[in-house]
Amino acid sequence: MNYDWRIFLKKEWNQPYFRRLMKLIHMEYNNFICFPEKENILSSLKYCPFQELKVVILGQDPYYKENQADGLCFSVPNGVPFPPSLRNIFVEINNCFNNSFPSSGSLIHWAKQGVLLLNSILTVRRGSPGSHKNMGWEFFTDQIIRTVSNEKKNIVFLLWGKYAQKKTFLINSLHNHYILKASHPSPFSAHLSFFGSKHFLKTNEFLDKKGKKPIIWG
Repeated sequence: MNYDWRIFLKKEWNQPYFRRLMKLIHMEYNNFICFPEKENILSSLKYCPFQELKVVILGQDPYYKENQADGLCFSVPNGVPFPPSLRNIFVEINNCFNNSFPSSGSLIHWAKQGVLLLNSILTVRRGSPGSHKNMGWEFFTDQIIRTVSNEKKNIVFLLWGKYAQKKTFLINSLHNHYILKASHPSPFSAHLSFFGSKHFLKTNEFLDKKGKKPIIWG
């Protein structure tokens, strides 16, 4: 089926919940400093074409400190120091492939290879994590997960932490998707099952088996 994000977005933009959400977000950005910049709110879709999508990584909400959020979960712009969770992600990649640490925390190059880096909540007020919870973003991003799950086959879903794992019910079990679960890469939980999970290696092995080009995680 020929499908892309424009079809999905056009359908959602016409829904009452989405119009209410946009009004709330407009008010938030007018009255408070919020992240990411407005033009980057949908960067996860912008950089990952639907037709190229192979992997989904789920986050919760954007970084809430200055200059960190770029619209892709776990990612930060070039030149920004790595937040702890991102640093642990790079540690695990090193465990899988013996890569050296990258010079940049931007994950745009992952997205362009088909990795959807999707936060459940797409915006946040500065200094206030979870401040845009229950405004409507969760319904919107759940619809994204459902759409990917139903329209595509053999997608790898990386679900790190309990919050992401609660989204398992959205994934179509009939489409041969590959679901990998581990603890969140946060310093508080990475040692539980994220470190040593080999998720990046397992993802590439699955993609190769399905005739898809593996992700260059470096």
